[in-house]
Amino acid sequence: MLTSYIYLHGFASSPQSTKAKDLSDRFTKIQIKLKTPDLNAGDFSHLTITRQINQVTTEFPDHSVPVTLIGSSLGGLTSAHLAQQNPQVQRLILLAPAFGFLSHWLPKLGSEKIQSWQQEQYLLVYHYGEGRELPLSYNFVTDAAQYQESLLQRPLPTLILHGKQDEVIPIQASRDFARSRPWVELIELDSDHSLANVTAQIWQAIRSFCQLGNDYRA
Repeated sequence: MLTSYIYLHGFASSPQSTKAKDLSDRFTKIQIKLKTPDLNAGDFSHLTITRQINQVTTEFPDHSVPVTLIGSSLGGLTSAHLAQQNPQVQRLILLAPAFGFLSHWLPKLGSEKIQSWQQEQYLLVYHYGEGRELPLSYNFVTDAAQYQESLLQRPLPTLILHGKQDEVIPIQASRDFARSRPWVELIELDSDHSLANVTAQIWQAIRSFCQLGNDYRA
């Protein structure tokens, strides 16, 4: 049966990121379309995980078509929660998924910055896709707080690829997630959060996991 493939980029990134374009090109070469929606939706300032979930759901094809989600960083976390809610998602591929995102990110900001963010409602965040700082609403934090990993209990084939030198989301977050979920396969790579030096290994793992042989026809 045909499968729909959708890629979810990371926080403050875009469909023009190196990973998104690399995977899109590789899928195109084997004649499969990889959808790469822009999760900024023209309004990064009001980004929330809930908004991302709702947006990606509108990209889903007819209910009879299974969906494979490929999510990077915050896109990975969003993919996992989308799959928990939606049985149409039949496979998950998570690249350095942002498990425990707030617990890793907020301490780096410091309590003073967080307090002023709460008071002023907006914080300037560097947006890699735009190449400049953009304001982000504090609603992002309050919304993200409800998406706990403990809720992710749907047993569906899941592949996680995570760099052992990840400086943004420690690989331990993925190890902890995989340990209590036997349906999850974790591949540890010699890389950092960008995974930029292991794109060929990532593609090989995706092809194997999705059984995309040379003779595959979309």
